[in-house]
Amino acid sequence: MNVLAKPVEAGDIDVTELTIADVQAGFAAGRFTSEALTLAHLKRIEKYEPYYNAFTYMHDGALADARAIDARRAAGEMLGPLAGVPVVIKEAMDFVGLPSTAGWAPLSSRAGGFDLMPTVDAPVVARLKAAGAVILGKTNIPAFSFDGARANTSWDGPTYNAVNRDIAPGASSSGTGTAISASFAVVGLAEETGGSIQNPGAAQSLISVKPTFALIPNTGVAPLAGSTRDVVGPHARTVRDAAILLDVLAGYTPADPKTVAAIGNVPAGGYTSMLSDTALKGKRLGLYGAGWRSKPVAEETATLYATAIEELKMRGAVLVDDPFAGTTFTSLTDSVGFDSRGLESIVHDFENFLRRMQPLGAPSSFKALAAMLPSDPFGEDGILGRLAKNSAVVRTSLEDPTLPPELSEFLAARLAYLTLFNKVMADNQLDGLVFPQSEGPLPGVFDKAEYLATTVSEINIAGLPGVTVPAGEYGNGAPFALIFVGRMWSEAELLSFAYDYEQATKHRIVPVLVETPYPVPVA
Repeated sequence: MNVLAKPVEAGDIDVTELTIADVQAGFAAGRFTSEALTLAHLKRIEKYEPYYNAFTYMHDGALADARAIDARRAAGEMLGPLAGVPVVIKEAMDFVGLPSTAGWAPLSSRAGGFDLMPTVDAPVVARLKAAGAVILGKTNIPAFSFDGARANTSWDGPTYNAVNRDIAPGASSSGTGTAISASFAVVGLAEETGGSIQNPGAAQSLISVKPTFALIPNTGVAPLAGSTRDVVGPHARTVRDAAILLDVLAGYTPADPKTVAAIGNVPAGGYTSMLSDTALKGKRLGLYGAGWRSKPVAEETATLYATAIEELKMRGAVLVDDPFAGTTFTSLTDSVGFDSRGLESIVHDFENFLRRMQPLGAPSSFKALAAMLPSDPFGEDGILGRLAKNSAVVRTSLEDPTLPPELSEFLAARLAYLTLFNKVMADNQLDGLVFPQSEGPLPGVFDKAEYLATTVSEINIAGLPGVTVPAGEYGNGAPFALIFVGRMWSEAELLSFAYDYEQATKHRIVPVLVETPYPVPVA
């Protein structure tokens, strides 16, 4: 190893848009240490965090972890793929030493509530640590992750979009999206029930991977639908970085029995193995149309999508118009907007979340926790009140959270979605779908308007994977993105399509951060 006599200091490291490869090359050449790189990121956070609010908690041990990696590297040890790389995790994920608040004020001592302190890391956090990552902190979320566009209901206040603070940051993984887009860390962990990986990924000009359900463990993550829909996935600024992070996260663990489904479905060569700048050539991809959603996209979205279609054709893709036309696909959703089927498991899942956490000095069952709370999140005016109001299954679970909920309606919906999806893919010999990720320009950070994603309910209920990639910019300054969707376990192929498109177009918008307070509207 070629080690320089004097590595650069933290103040001389430009962390903007650094990739994992850049970081590892810097370590190998002795240009900087992990300690210096971590400090450089912390300095950037200190400078800009007051104006973006990406974090709920910082990890005080980050620099010590970085120094430990430097010592192991100097000793010649074999290190993991993320050794010394600064990363962030979503607030909902258990991390020993920091509270797990679910974004809700009564579960945060800083907001006048009390803290749940986990005694064991979530498996995804443990996997980051085993890979050598330096975890800088936990990122902001709305209360119970129950918002598809913003983090405004968080006890820690709103998070702002790094690309444009006027624009909604994108859903419950808002903090991770902002942290990665703003170069506060190299990569980060997001989590999705209904758009919270893909929405902030698209809204902040990032690569995101919403994985197949059960590819990645989600135990130790505060659930909305932990046993039916919730998935953990990467936020990154490049496709290759997203693939590297997915390699670290994916696969079976006995801590999450449902991940047994991943055995045999993780590519032997890893998720970077198919990355190629000719991956789109000859691939058959289905286009968005009324067969998928009867509502047409906005005119501006249609214009941006048309440009992206031409770019895909230039890459050699074979594009199939509206392959779902003539099918009953649009009849499968039970609502005009967000389809909540699967969220019936929330109470039972939260019971299991608490029991696994075994929080220090705090309740380890749902009923014990409820007895300590000043308000009922499932009450008529509670943050989750409409779930209880609209679901007899949730109301029954509230009576006895230890009993598994009755999920026949959700399971029937998943089967119907998967059966029809797989038939359309086979009948049209499709390798994937490529849609505009949003139906129209993104809403404002303090608007009441929802984030109108094109694939949220469908792929969350079906458990299908999707990969977002930057593809342009709306007139209001919001990024425009594509999402590649495929069959279960097709993440490697989808990443290869995104990589080809990314390398050819370079549509990623690099944020220009500001140091002025955002004018919060008066209620």
